[in-house]
Amino acid sequence: MSLRVLLCASEVVPFVKTGGLADVAGALPKALAALGHDVRLVLPGYAAVDKKKFPSRKVRSLTVPLGGKSVSVTLRSSEAIPGVPTYLIDSPKHFSRDGLYGEPDDGERFALFCRAIVELARQHDWCPQVIHGNDWQTGLLPVYLKRVYAQDEKLADVATLHTVHNLAYQGVFEPSVLEAAGLDAGLFTVDNLEFYGQVNFLKGALIFADLLSTVSQTYSREIQTSELGERLEGVLAKRKDDLFGVLNGLDYEEWNPAADPHISAHYDASAAAPKAENKAALQQRLGLPERPEAPLFGMVSRLASQKGLDILGDVLPHLLGLDAQVAVLGTGDPYYHHLMSDLADRYPDKMAAVLDFDNPLAHQIYAGCDFFLMPSRYEPCGLGQMISLRYGTIPIVRRTGGLADTITDFDAHTGEGNGFSFKQYSAVALMGAISRALLTMQTRPAWSRLVRNAMNCDFSWGRSANEYVDLYRRAIERHRG
Repeated sequence: MSLRVLLCASEVVPFVKTGGLADVAGALPKALAALGHDVRLVLPGYAAVDKKKFPSRKVRSLTVPLGGKSVSVTLRSSEAIPGVPTYLIDSPKHFSRDGLYGEPDDGERFALFCRAIVELARQHDWCPQVIHGNDWQTGLLPVYLKRVYAQDEKLADVATLHTVHNLAYQGVFEPSVLEAAGLDAGLFTVDNLEFYGQVNFLKGALIFADLLSTVSQTYSREIQTSELGERLEGVLAKRKDDLFGVLNGLDYEEWNPAADPHISAHYDASAAAPKAENKAALQQRLGLPERPEAPLFGMVSRLASQKGLDILGDVLPHLLGLDAQVAVLGTGDPYYHHLMSDLADRYPDKMAAVLDFDNPLAHQIYAGCDFFLMPSRYEPCGLGQMISLRYGTIPIVRRTGGLADTITDFDAHTGEGNGFSFKQYSAVALMGAISRALLTMQTRPAWSRLVRNAMNCDFSWGRSANEYVDLYRRAIERHRG
């Protein structure tokens, strides 16, 4: 039976993006629609949304109670994602800013977003069976539904699923945000939204949503521990029976080496030889010597300690001392900008660092490198390793979160496996995985088998979408019960 699902996110590809949440929010609804479900999207109507590229029409005005006042917002609709009606909550006071987040009034802004979504469901002629929230920006949705709208007949049967994409980001604000959000001061207790003297939006979702999910099975277990629980491990442990891990999928239309417009030569698992042409083109693009025999390591990442840049920084001088090349693309912490720039200056024939966001170059790195580095301290899901598999570029990862759920160590004797991993978070363990990878590359039959294994992996959205449908049905049953 077809379901009515409203997926709510603070960023969505192709409208606006700062991280992986936007990729998920743009791809999952398309996969759900392909399964025959009536799925719709809602996001804030930011000034950053290109109005010419993504035109929208006014659907109606919504009256949103907030902080003892009534705020009028405009509900707009876009057809930018075929088959997935997309709503934008247009409130210039709240969303006509230069960026998406980091404003002093973020608490009020995203409280308005959450309550406007509830009013959309209440006032519009289409009402979802499930509201699917994502991350802290939609954390108040289940709070409003259960504590403010509990007696509303139209919303009585609306179930909630909330997905945590990265537990480190929680939406923590001063207690006064409760009044601004129009929520009862009685919610400021340890069993509700109070969090070390402040208010935590994400905690609200963890307590009040019917079901919870995160973006890999391993991460769902890790966040119940003190190491990765970000001071919410107790709340999550209490809800362990309602917490599920569903791996993100990959958009195989966007990431397809057989048709990628950004790479020099197209190829697939049955004929991967043109990959060598992409390697030569990437070396030329980055100003590195065109040496087909030199192992080429790539990294496309936010440059932050979470991504393992500290242990990678210890390893890179040793790796560059070998007969290898390294290509790094990304932006982030100024410390790591300096580190990568300094290494590129010291080893100009072996390392290139592009400290920028460059989508075509990212595609070229995935297609042209031999190995892809993801030594993350933690990684809720990760898309980089899935993309690199798709392009036959062998991932070297730390065994954590979604990396543990997607990468299996290659065994040259059995011919099984799709990459290389290490468990201990240390430079020594990372270098050990790199050494095993380089040794495998020297044995041509084993290397060819490994590349085929990688390219034959299937992490498309179809599998994950079916798992979400199952969770939606469980959430509905849980809500009724």
